[in-house]
Amino acid sequence: MSKDHLTRVRRICLALPEANEKEAWGSPTFRVRNKMFAMYLNNYHNDGRIALWCKAPPGVQGQLVASAPDRFFAPTCVGTQGWIGLHLNRSGDAEIANIVREAYRLVAPKKLLALLPQ
Repeated sequence: MSKDHLTRVRRICLALPEANEKEAWGSPTFRVRNKMFAMYLNNYHNDGRIALWCKAPPGVQGQLVASAPDRFFAPTCVGTQGWIGLHLNRSGDAEIANIVREAYRLVAPKKLLALLPQ
């Protein structure tokens, strides 16, 4: 099951212009021009979650966690920087894709942003 989630994440993240995957801290991370926008984690420090951590604009983490705590959480390590954690087994592809695109937009250069479908 977790392999299927990683396959979904790869399909969504790597479809973005110049996105690439790099292993870091023992987990797949997704970057554009070496700037990380998402990270896949399976049972990180035995938390029992199959999750995707994504960069998020200021204030979004609190809103999402408050509105849907069954799907979103403040991740360890990067949660203090506003990143959001998303339970992959409780989220559909469309929701994951929207969050990933927003994370990508926060780090991608303008020339690559112009290549994103509207």
